[in-house]
Amino acid sequence: MGRSSMSIVVLVPDGVGVRNFIFGRFLNLALEMGEVHVLHAIPDQIFQVWQSYAPSGVNWHRLVPYSREGLLRFMLRNSAGYAQMYWAGTRAARHNADRPIKGSWRLRTARRMARLVGRAAACRVGVRLLNHLHWRAAFGHEAVQKYVELFQSLKPRVLFCSHQRPASVLPVVLAARKLGIPTATFIFSWDNLTSKGSIIAPFDHFLVWSNLMREELLRYYPEVPPERVHVIGTPQFDPYADESLIWSREEFFKRVGGDPSRPIICYSGGDTGTCPEDPAHVRVLMELIRSRRIRGNPQVVLRPCPVDEGSRYDAVRRDYPELIYAPPAWVHDGASEWSQVTPLPEDVRLLANLTWHCDLNINMASTMTLDFAIHDKPVVNIAFDVADPPPFGVPLWDYFYKFDHYQPVIELGAARFARSPDELAEHVNAYLENPSLDREARRKLVELEVGVPIGSSSERIVQVLAGIVGAGKCTSASSVANTQG
Repeated sequence: MGRSSMSIVVLVPDGVGVRNFIFGRFLNLALEMGEVHVLHAIPDQIFQVWQSYAPSGVNWHRLVPYSREGLLRFMLRNSAGYAQMYWAGTRAARHNADRPIKGSWRLRTARRMARLVGRAAACRVGVRLLNHLHWRAAFGHEAVQKYVELFQSLKPRVLFCSHQRPASVLPVVLAARKLGIPTATFIFSWDNLTSKGSIIAPFDHFLVWSNLMREELLRYYPEVPPERVHVIGTPQFDPYADESLIWSREEFFKRVGGDPSRPIICYSGGDTGTCPEDPAHVRVLMELIRSRRIRGNPQVVLRPCPVDEGSRYDAVRRDYPELIYAPPAWVHDGASEWSQVTPLPEDVRLLANLTWHCDLNINMASTMTLDFAIHDKPVVNIAFDVADPPPFGVPLWDYFYKFDHYQPVIELGAARFARSPDELAEHVNAYLENPSLDREARRKLVELEVGVPIGSSSERIVQVLAGIVGAGKCTSASSVANTQG
């Protein structure tokens, strides 16, 4: 693809977008299209790290603050989210819609009112009406005009957003639409369409992982024209195709502090709200190994979730000093939200090596099931509770493992499910003795969930963006009230 004089704006509102689109091939490929401008919320203390990692020639612009939301926009945004979840009606969406509301009494009151409105408006007409009202209310925010002035200066031919949900992207998209600049967003996770609230902004195009995700988007957003949904895989898995990132086995074990002569199991933790029993599950695993109910003398490397600063594992690490601790290389700003944690470049390499060198993964209904399946590594899913009563009121198996996005894992048999400590030992022993078990099911899962060959997603995204530029302006640039999707 030859370099042109066109300009592209890449909107990266959070750390996940950084991992997917800054620490990879995407920016280099995008620069072949012309000028690249990145709108970001990178913390000042690590901006120089990111800037030095990215290719030269990228122009950086900080996102305009969009924090003064006001009661009206807050109510409309949350009401639209609740309406989408109640209308979609999936098990995960209903779970998220009915979760207990926390915070100050003002926040609880506002959210409860928004939930009532959302439940009453739980139909496609209601969802679309609430979205349009939200967009029209947001259009008057001063941030929109600032982005209009920026885009009038930059003259971009397309705006690409790395995440479809953060509120901070809305004024950027509204400014682009006012100027007739086509917009596209990436659906960043495999569960988002079946478990989350409404897409935050009126995007023109949608980039999805697979045909499966494309079908979900068209089912839950039927107003979206099918020709505007593009299958591109996901760049978060692209590093797994880059063998230059891989250390030798000896180097890997030296870095994590393990023994290369023994098998190694990776326990991938979840966030504290989703997986509150992770420390207890790690304790069960370590005791099964100590008691030799898990054979082969394996070692365990624990990788907490990037939004988990890890202190909740202190007790189990103290009681089992043989547990290897490999925290993600993400910067925590005193927060436990995905929007407020930021990766460092070295985490891409660390995760690539964990998925490459570990013999087995254990997690609780995590995307890590896919990460390890890509390298044909067996996965055991934790499906038993330690606490009584269980934290979510029902057994884990009847909770997370009923969510729609995880059904292909179960139906294909791409992982094994431990519904008790005894089953955990049984499944780990079986996989360590014969890693080829369920190999075909893992291959089918990756093929189903990731629609392009691993390593080619960034190139595919740039091709789609070039096609959008070639097609011209968005169809409803002049009117926020007439937007769709």
